[in-house]
Amino acid sequence: MHIELRDPLTLPCGATLPNRLVKAAMSEALGTQDNRVTPQILRVYRRWAIGGIGLNITGNVMIDRRARAEPGNIVIEDDRDMTLLRQWAKAGQANGSKIWVQINHPGKQCPKGMNKETVSPSAVPFHKSLQMMFATPRELTEAEILDLIARWGRTAKVCKEAGFDGVQIHGAHGYLISQFLSPLSNQRTDQWGGSAENRRRFVLAVYDEVRKQVGPNFPVGIKLNSADFQKGGFSEEESLAVIQELTARGIDMIEISGGTYEAPAMTGARSQSKKESTIKREAYFIDFTEKVRAVCKVPLMLTGGFRTVGGMKEALNIGAVDLIGLARSIAIEPDLPKRLLDNKEALHPVKPLITGVKAVDRTGLLEIQWYTRQIHRMGKGKNPVPNEHPLKVLFFYILESSWGLFKARKLRA
Repeated sequence: MHIELRDPLTLPCGATLPNRLVKAAMSEALGTQDNRVTPQILRVYRRWAIGGIGLNITGNVMIDRRARAEPGNIVIEDDRDMTLLRQWAKAGQANGSKIWVQINHPGKQCPKGMNKETVSPSAVPFHKSLQMMFATPRELTEAEILDLIARWGRTAKVCKEAGFDGVQIHGAHGYLISQFLSPLSNQRTDQWGGSAENRRRFVLAVYDEVRKQVGPNFPVGIKLNSADFQKGGFSEEESLAVIQELTARGIDMIEISGGTYEAPAMTGARSQSKKESTIKREAYFIDFTEKVRAVCKVPLMLTGGFRTVGGMKEALNIGAVDLIGLARSIAIEPDLPKRLLDNKEALHPVKPLITGVKAVDRTGLLEIQWYTRQIHRMGKGKNPVPNEHPLKVLFFYILESSWGLFKARKLRA
């Protein structure tokens, strides 16, 4: 069967997505100082929906006000902001699009001073090169682990009640679930650590609680690393085992990614070392999705590296993926989905961002901040600037993040 980008996709729970294009989660940092929805974020998601995207996945909504990843995060702990959340859901559903909320906890992966403390499965610090930015975390207690599992479920339930079309659990990129999965950051000796089976206990418990709270007919997906790309870290074999467990439990979609802040493969940092046949197929992690497809029939989404309509269609028609994730490209060209659905190429292809400051370029963190700035322009009703100089963005990022951290410290004082 030949698959087109315009074709709908029915998920295991019975819900249908209108086409194969997904706005992957990106950090918007458009929340208020006290982590609530703003008119700017409504404007951005309405624009993406009108641009033709089949599914909008929000960026990084936190499940706990005590654990924010960055200034401007939105936090959903309860129904206090139900009116605003309903407006957000409606904005993301313009033009027939669907909108899912990505729900997350940063664990130790949040800047120093952002929260009163940072927690993680174990008290393992970051690599020396990042210790100036990130504090050594405190090890979670058993009671705290159980509370966090319950919080994931509670947040998902509120999202459903607000009218969102689904949720995506963030289990990748070095955040808390990813920390539990990795033997580098999870050095516990109880039921939550040690063996691969114990280390995946947390993510399975989170999924089970979310499913319990939202029921069998509400879409639940997950973003999961194919690997950490660090020696001794979470491996492809372990990732496959997690995927098989989640598939058996009835998960509706798995988005494949990879890497952490210490090894940012999700930004394309590894693409230069890939074999030529993989580069020609564009997507960063497509080799791994084919391994998944060999053992699981769960709907798969892949984000990162897609550049052409042909590359996207090939990935769909060889059966490697079911959904094409768009992130950086849609931040600079919000109407790109309409073009792709009409078999037209991007007007502004994504290019590497280089400041010339090696310490910055090596981490890949500017990749996030540069595109976040373009999202902020859309939040103000303006157009993105595809050719904005990276050094200019770096300057404003340092200025704005310093001010944001200052306000966050005042708020929690």
